[in-house]
Amino acid sequence: MRIIFCMVFIALTAFSYPQEGADSSATKLKAGATISLNSNGIASVPAFSLGDPAALASISLAKGWFSYEPTLAYGLDGRPWFIDNWFRIRLVNWPAFEFRTGMNISSFFSDYKIVEDTTILQGQRYFAFEVAGTYRFAQNASLSLMYWNDRGQEPGTLKGHFIDLVGDISSVSIGKHVLLGVNLQLFYVNYTGTNDGLFVSPKISAAVRKVPLTVFFQAIQALASNMTPFPAFSWNIGLAYAL
Repeated sequence: MRIIFCMVFIALTAFSYPQEGADSSATKLKAGATISLNSNGIASVPAFSLGDPAALASISLAKGWFSYEPTLAYGLDGRPWFIDNWFRIRLVNWPAFEFRTGMNISSFFSDYKIVEDTTILQGQRYFAFEVAGTYRFAQNASLSLMYWNDRGQEPGTLKGHFIDLVGDISSVSIGKHVLLGVNLQLFYVNYTGTNDGLFVSPKISAAVRKVPLTVFFQAIQALASNMTPFPAFSWNIGLAYAL
């Protein structure tokens, strides 16, 4: 609980404290939001996947070196899936390189059987700590390496490591009106129990210039894993609207 209070206090301080003498473009509050619909709620850690259609709402608030990025995810049946609260600090922000650290205070919801044929919706709390670096080859091309340490707070919840290597190319013009983006992830998960694996996940997105809608396709394929049964190939299509 002390950690939550400290992070909220830092967030309020970063957004409200006047930074005199600094470049106004660097200290101005930047806000954005995205709403997306997904055909199959998949997650980087398979144990956290929903496996059903889902709706996600993400907000980004950034000022100077600090950002707060919450995400709220629900199944289309109205049941909650997860809630993320990412607090991030950019330690290095050069034109070609960015290095950041952060913390996520999250909740994950799933069915829990109390007696035969009777289940309840159970919420589990997670803390995650992040270290990440991004190198930009060009304005629309980058390579990122990210590490998370996830710590489930309730007895029996998962704890472990997540390493993600991401290559991203965005805003590639296809004709005069269409913009194409390609994202390729190679990630490794090492969690308590038989929850280890190496996965590859390509993502392709397309948008029309000056239209805040994006259509995307994402797939996940396990390359090696000790999970039983072996994770099956999964895919997802979705529509995102940027506010």
